[in-house]
Amino acid sequence: MSESLKLSKGLLNKNVSVVIDRPLKSLHPKHGFEYMANYGYIEGIIAPDGEELDAYFLGVAKPLETATGIVIAIIHRTDDDDDKLIVVPDGIKLSDDEIEKAVEFQEKWFKHMIVR
Repeated sequence: MSESLKLSKGLLNKNVSVVIDRPLKSLHPKHGFEYMANYGYIEGIIAPDGEELDAYFLGVAKPLETATGIVIAIIHRTDDDDDKLIVVPDGIKLSDDEIEKAVEFQEKWFKHMIVR
């Protein structure tokens, strides 16, 4: 099991706070694509890539700066040691297909699987 997946699995079903540095509808600073979901990181948790652990915050249709929710899944990149948490507000349920559709704008470039 990758270091990133070990770290991420320890957060499944836990409440976390997400700092959103790439809000819904913003543009990626380097590649120019539009973020179709709020995207950010978990402050203070360092992933194997040396950056703070990344997270998508799904289930809210407006740009956010911060958000608190439950980790319901992990996007485990099988060709890159840079997993992404899937965080939602309490009470929101998403199927794997709904998660795939929500993150496709960025994850289409990487081989990945959803881990629950």
